[in-house]
Amino acid sequence: MSRFDVGQVILYLGVLVFCVPWVGTYMAKVFEGQSTFMAPVLAWLERLIYRLIGVNEQEEMNWRDYTKSLLWFNFFGFLLVFLIQLFQRNLPLNPEKLPDVSWHTALNTAVSFMTNTNWQSYAGESTMSYLTQMLGLTVQNFLSAATGVAVFLALTRGITRKSETTLGNFWADITRTTVYVLLPLSALLAIVLVGQGVVQTLAPYPHVITLEGVSQTIPLGPAASQIAIKQIGTNGCGFFNANSAHPFENLGNFTASRRAHLHVWKNGKIHPPGLDPFHCDVRNFFGDIGGLSCK
Repeated sequence: MSRFDVGQVILYLGVLVFCVPWVGTYMAKVFEGQSTFMAPVLAWLERLIYRLIGVNEQEEMNWRDYTKSLLWFNFFGFLLVFLIQLFQRNLPLNPEKLPDVSWHTALNTAVSFMTNTNWQSYAGESTMSYLTQMLGLTVQNFLSAATGVAVFLALTRGITRKSETTLGNFWADITRTTVYVLLPLSALLAIVLVGQGVVQTLAPYPHVITLEGVSQTIPLGPAASQIAIKQIGTNGCGFFNANSAHPFENLGNFTASRRAHLHVWKNGKIHPPGLDPFHCDVRNFFGDIGGLSCK
Protein backbone atom coordinates (compact mmCIF):
# COMPACT_ATOMS: atom_id res chain seq x y z
CA MET A 1 0.00 0.00 0.00
CA SER A 2 1.15 3.52 -0.76
CA ARG A 3 1.37 6.24 1.88
CA PHE A 4 -1.75 7.80 0.41
CA ASP A 5 -3.68 4.52 0.82
CA VAL A 6 -2.47 4.13 4.42
CA GLY A 7 -3.48 7.72 5.14
CA GLN A 8 -6.96 7.09 3.77
CA VAL A 9 -7.42 4.03 5.99
CA ILE A 10 -6.23 5.92 9.08
CA LEU A 11 -8.50 8.87 8.30
CA TYR A 12 -11.43 6.54 7.66
CA LEU A 13 -11.04 4.69 10.96
CA GLY A 14 -10.42 7.95 12.79
CA VAL A 15 -13.72 9.34 11.57
CA LEU A 16 -15.50 6.19 12.78
CA VAL A 17 -13.86 6.25 16.23
CA PHE A 18 -14.78 9.91 16.66
CA CYS A 19 -18.33 9.81 15.26
CA VAL A 20 -19.79 6.49 16.44
CA PRO A 21 -20.09 7.36 20.17
CA TRP A 22 -21.53 10.80 19.36
CA VAL A 23 -24.04 9.44 16.85
CA GLY A 24 -24.93 6.57 19.21
CA THR A 25 -25.64 8.93 22.10
CA TYR A 26 -27.69 11.19 19.84
CA MET A 27 -29.73 8.24 18.55
CA ALA A 28 -30.36 7.00 22.09
CA LYS A 29 -31.90 10.36 22.99
CA VAL A 30 -34.00 10.31 19.83
CA PHE A 31 -35.34 6.81 20.47
CA GLU A 32 -36.13 7.65 24.09
CA GLY A 33 -38.08 10.75 23.04
CA GLN A 34 -35.65 13.20 24.62
CA SER A 35 -34.96 16.64 23.20
CA THR A 36 -31.90 16.98 20.94
CA PHE A 37 -30.21 19.85 19.12
CA MET A 38 -32.31 18.97 16.05
CA ALA A 39 -35.62 19.39 17.88
CA PRO A 40 -35.99 23.14 17.17
CA VAL A 41 -35.62 22.38 13.46
CA LEU A 42 -37.58 19.14 13.07
CA ALA A 43 -39.96 18.78 16.03
CA TRP A 44 -42.75 20.45 14.06
CA LEU A 45 -42.46 17.77 11.39
CA GLU A 46 -42.68 14.98 13.97
CA ARG A 47 -45.80 16.53 15.51
CA LEU A 48 -47.36 17.04 12.07
CA ILE A 49 -46.88 13.37 11.18
CA TYR A 50 -48.55 12.24 14.41
CA ARG A 51 -51.52 14.52 13.71
CA LEU A 52 -51.86 13.34 10.12
CA ILE A 53 -51.89 9.64 11.02
CA GLY A 54 -53.92 10.22 14.19
CA VAL A 55 -51.77 8.49 16.79
CA ASN A 56 -50.69 9.25 20.33
CA GLU A 57 -46.92 8.77 20.41
CA GLN A 58 -46.96 8.44 24.20
CA GLU A 59 -49.20 5.37 24.13
CA GLU A 60 -47.19 2.15 24.44
CA MET A 61 -48.05 -0.99 22.44
CA ASN A 62 -47.89 -4.65 23.32
CA TRP A 63 -46.18 -7.01 20.91
CA ARG A 64 -49.39 -7.80 19.03
CA ASP A 65 -50.27 -4.16 18.36
CA TYR A 66 -46.67 -3.32 17.51
CA THR A 67 -46.46 -6.20 15.00
CA LYS A 68 -49.85 -5.39 13.50
CA SER A 69 -48.87 -1.75 12.95
CA LEU A 70 -45.56 -2.78 11.40
CA LEU A 71 -47.19 -5.22 8.97
CA TRP A 72 -49.94 -2.84 7.87
CA PHE A 73 -47.49 0.00 7.41
CA ASN A 74 -45.21 -2.05 5.20
CA PHE A 75 -48.12 -3.52 3.25
CA PHE A 76 -49.30 -0.05 2.24
CA GLY A 77 -45.71 0.92 1.42
CA PHE A 78 -45.45 -2.10 -0.85
CA LEU A 79 -48.78 -1.27 -2.49
CA LEU A 80 -47.75 2.32 -3.17
CA VAL A 81 -44.46 1.36 -4.84
CA PHE A 82 -46.20 -1.37 -6.86
CA LEU A 83 -48.95 0.93 -8.18
CA ILE A 84 -46.62 3.82 -9.01
CA GLN A 85 -44.62 1.51 -11.26
CA LEU A 86 -47.71 0.08 -12.95
CA PHE A 87 -49.04 3.54 -13.87
CA GLN A 88 -45.86 5.61 -14.24
CA ARG A 89 -46.51 6.32 -17.95
CA ASN A 90 -49.51 8.48 -16.99
CA LEU A 91 -47.89 10.11 -13.97
CA PRO A 92 -45.83 13.33 -13.92
CA LEU A 93 -42.04 13.68 -13.81
CA ASN A 94 -41.51 11.28 -16.69
CA PRO A 95 -39.66 13.45 -19.26
CA GLU A 96 -38.40 10.40 -21.18
CA LYS A 97 -41.95 9.04 -21.57
CA LEU A 98 -40.93 5.69 -20.13
CA PRO A 99 -43.64 3.03 -20.32
CA ASP A 100 -45.32 1.36 -17.37
CA VAL A 101 -43.19 -1.21 -15.60
CA SER A 102 -44.27 -4.81 -16.23
CA TRP A 103 -46.29 -6.26 -13.38
CA HIS A 104 -43.75 -8.94 -12.48
CA THR A 105 -40.85 -6.47 -12.35
CA ALA A 106 -43.02 -4.06 -10.36
CA LEU A 107 -43.99 -6.81 -7.94
CA ASN A 108 -40.40 -7.96 -7.47
CA THR A 109 -39.16 -4.40 -6.99
CA ALA A 110 -41.92 -3.46 -4.53
CA VAL A 111 -41.30 -6.55 -2.38
CA SER A 112 -37.55 -6.07 -2.55
CA PHE A 113 -37.67 -2.43 -1.48
CA MET A 114 -40.22 -3.13 1.25
CA THR A 115 -37.92 -5.73 2.81
CA ASN A 116 -34.77 -3.55 2.50
CA THR A 117 -33.10 -6.13 0.23
CA ASN A 118 -33.35 -3.78 -2.78
CA TRP A 119 -32.52 -6.35 -5.44
CA GLN A 120 -32.29 -4.54 -8.78
CA SER A 121 -33.43 -6.57 -11.81
CA TYR A 122 -33.82 -3.55 -14.08
CA ALA A 123 -31.81 -0.63 -15.49
CA GLY A 124 -33.06 2.35 -13.51
CA GLU A 125 -32.28 4.99 -16.15
CA SER A 126 -34.29 3.16 -18.84
CA THR A 127 -37.06 1.65 -16.70
CA MET A 128 -38.06 3.98 -13.87
CA SER A 129 -39.36 7.55 -14.23
CA TYR A 130 -38.14 10.32 -11.96
CA LEU A 131 -41.35 10.10 -9.95
CA THR A 132 -40.97 6.35 -9.49
CA GLN A 133 -37.36 6.80 -8.38
CA MET A 134 -38.22 9.57 -5.91
CA LEU A 135 -41.71 8.88 -4.55
CA GLY A 136 -41.48 5.11 -4.82
CA LEU A 137 -37.92 3.84 -4.40
CA THR A 138 -36.25 6.67 -2.48
CA VAL A 139 -39.11 6.99 0.00
CA GLN A 140 -39.10 3.24 0.53
CA ASN A 141 -35.35 3.37 1.17
CA PHE A 142 -36.15 5.61 4.13
CA LEU A 143 -39.11 3.61 5.41
CA SER A 144 -37.60 0.13 5.10
CA ALA A 145 -34.49 1.26 6.96
CA ALA A 146 -36.64 2.89 9.65
CA THR A 147 -38.68 -0.31 9.94
CA GLY A 148 -35.49 -2.26 10.59
CA VAL A 149 -34.55 0.13 13.36
CA ALA A 150 -38.04 -0.13 14.85
CA VAL A 151 -37.72 -3.92 14.98
CA PHE A 152 -34.31 -3.57 16.62
CA LEU A 153 -35.75 -1.21 19.24
CA ALA A 154 -38.70 -3.51 19.95
CA LEU A 155 -36.36 -6.49 20.34
CA THR A 156 -34.08 -4.55 22.69
CA ARG A 157 -37.00 -3.38 24.82
CA GLY A 158 -38.38 -6.90 24.93
CA ILE A 159 -35.07 -8.13 26.34
CA THR A 160 -34.50 -5.31 28.82
CA ARG A 161 -38.08 -4.79 30.05
CA LYS A 162 -38.37 -7.94 32.09
CA SER A 163 -41.48 -6.96 34.06
CA GLU A 164 -43.38 -5.03 31.36
CA THR A 165 -45.62 -6.15 28.52
CA THR A 166 -45.10 -3.20 26.15
CA LEU A 167 -42.47 -2.64 23.46
CA GLY A 168 -42.85 1.07 22.78
CA ASN A 169 -44.85 2.74 20.03
CA PHE A 170 -44.16 1.65 16.45
CA TRP A 171 -45.33 4.95 14.94
CA ALA A 172 -43.11 6.97 17.28
CA ASP A 173 -40.12 4.72 16.58
CA ILE A 174 -40.40 4.88 12.80
CA THR A 175 -41.18 8.61 12.77
CA ARG A 176 -38.29 9.58 15.04
CA THR A 177 -35.86 7.36 13.14
CA THR A 178 -36.85 8.92 9.83
CA VAL A 179 -37.17 12.55 10.94
CA TYR A 180 -34.25 12.90 13.35
CA VAL A 181 -31.72 10.36 12.03
CA LEU A 182 -32.18 9.25 8.43
CA LEU A 183 -33.40 12.56 7.01
CA PRO A 184 -30.63 14.81 8.41
CA LEU A 185 -27.83 12.35 7.61
CA SER A 186 -29.13 11.77 4.09
CA ALA A 187 -29.58 15.50 3.43
CA LEU A 188 -26.03 16.17 4.57
CA LEU A 189 -24.58 13.40 2.43
CA ALA A 190 -26.67 14.43 -0.60
CA ILE A 191 -25.33 17.98 -0.38
CA VAL A 192 -21.76 16.64 -0.24
CA LEU A 193 -22.40 14.39 -3.24
CA VAL A 194 -23.91 17.22 -5.28
CA GLY A 195 -20.94 19.39 -4.38
CA GLN A 196 -18.66 16.72 -5.80
CA GLY A 197 -20.57 16.51 -9.07
CA VAL A 198 -23.10 13.71 -8.52
CA VAL A 199 -26.16 14.57 -10.62
CA GLN A 200 -29.33 15.91 -9.03
CA THR A 201 -31.75 17.28 -11.60
CA LEU A 202 -35.23 16.87 -13.08
CA ALA A 203 -34.09 17.90 -16.56
CA PRO A 204 -34.68 15.53 -19.49
CA TYR A 205 -31.83 13.37 -20.76
CA PRO A 206 -29.59 15.39 -23.11
CA HIS A 207 -28.81 13.98 -26.55
CA VAL A 208 -25.26 14.70 -27.71
CA ILE A 209 -22.91 13.88 -30.57
CA THR A 210 -19.68 12.23 -29.40
CA LEU A 211 -16.21 12.89 -30.81
CA GLU A 212 -16.71 9.83 -32.99
CA GLY A 213 -19.81 11.43 -34.49
CA VAL A 214 -22.22 9.00 -32.80
CA SER A 215 -25.46 10.15 -31.18
CA GLN A 216 -25.65 9.34 -27.47
CA THR A 217 -28.24 9.87 -24.74
CA ILE A 218 -26.83 10.81 -21.35
CA PRO A 219 -29.04 9.70 -18.45
CA LEU A 220 -29.57 12.20 -15.65
CA GLY A 221 -31.98 12.49 -12.75
CA PRO A 222 -32.30 13.10 -9.00
CA ALA A 223 -29.52 10.63 -8.24
CA ALA A 224 -27.68 12.23 -5.29
CA SER A 225 -30.73 12.20 -3.00
CA GLN A 226 -31.32 8.50 -3.65
CA ILE A 227 -27.66 7.54 -3.35
CA ALA A 228 -27.47 9.26 0.04
CA ILE A 229 -30.26 7.22 1.65
CA LYS A 230 -29.06 4.14 -0.22
CA GLN A 231 -25.82 4.38 1.74
CA ILE A 232 -27.27 5.59 5.04
CA GLY A 233 -30.09 3.02 5.02
CA THR A 234 -27.80 0.16 3.95
CA ASN A 235 -29.90 -0.32 0.83
CA GLY A 236 -28.47 -2.10 -2.18
CA CYS A 237 -30.07 -0.53 -5.23
CA GLY A 238 -28.73 2.50 -7.07
CA PHE A 239 -30.23 5.12 -9.35
CA PHE A 240 -28.37 3.83 -12.40
CA ASN A 241 -27.98 0.29 -13.65
CA ALA A 242 -24.26 0.19 -12.81
CA ASN A 243 -24.90 1.53 -9.29
CA SER A 244 -21.74 2.94 -7.71
CA ALA A 245 -19.66 1.93 -10.73
CA HIS A 246 -21.47 4.61 -12.76
CA PRO A 247 -19.41 7.82 -13.04
CA PHE A 248 -22.45 9.95 -12.19
CA GLU A 249 -22.78 8.13 -8.85
CA ASN A 250 -19.14 7.81 -7.91
CA LEU A 251 -16.71 10.48 -9.09
CA GLY A 252 -13.59 9.51 -7.17
CA ASN A 253 -12.04 8.84 -3.79
CA PHE A 254 -13.98 11.52 -1.96
CA THR A 255 -17.41 10.36 -3.10
CA ALA A 256 -16.34 6.76 -2.48
CA SER A 257 -15.71 7.78 1.14
CA ARG A 258 -19.51 8.04 1.58
CA ARG A 259 -19.26 4.48 2.87
CA ALA A 260 -18.04 6.03 6.12
CA HIS A 261 -21.56 7.43 6.61
CA LEU A 262 -22.93 3.90 6.29
CA HIS A 263 -20.58 2.53 8.97
CA VAL A 264 -21.11 5.44 11.37
CA TRP A 265 -24.89 5.00 11.14
CA LYS A 266 -24.80 1.20 11.32
CA ASN A 267 -22.43 0.99 14.27
CA GLY A 268 -24.08 3.95 15.96
CA LYS A 269 -27.22 1.80 16.24
CA ILE A 270 -25.26 -0.69 18.35
CA HIS A 271 -23.64 1.88 20.59
CA PRO A 272 -26.60 3.82 22.12
CA PRO A 273 -26.18 3.69 25.93
CA GLY A 274 -29.13 2.28 27.80
CA LEU A 275 -30.51 0.60 24.70
CA ASP A 276 -28.00 -2.21 24.20
CA PRO A 277 -28.65 -5.20 26.48
CA PHE A 278 -25.25 -6.67 25.64
CA HIS A 279 -23.28 -3.56 26.72
CA CYS A 280 -21.19 -3.37 23.55
CA ASP A 281 -18.70 -0.49 23.71
CA VAL A 282 -17.20 1.86 21.13
CA ARG A 283 -15.05 -0.93 19.74
CA ASN A 284 -18.17 -2.18 18.01
CA PHE A 285 -17.22 -0.16 14.97
CA PHE A 286 -14.71 -2.93 14.26
CA GLY A 287 -17.64 -5.35 14.00
CA ASP A 288 -17.54 -5.14 10.21
CA ILE A 289 -13.86 -6.06 10.28
CA GLY A 290 -13.36 -8.58 13.05
CA GLY A 291 -16.54 -9.18 15.01
CA LEU A 292 -18.26 -7.34 17.85
CA SER A 293 -16.39 -6.55 21.02
CA CYS A 294 -18.69 -6.88 24.00
CA LYS A 295 -18.08 -6.92 27.71
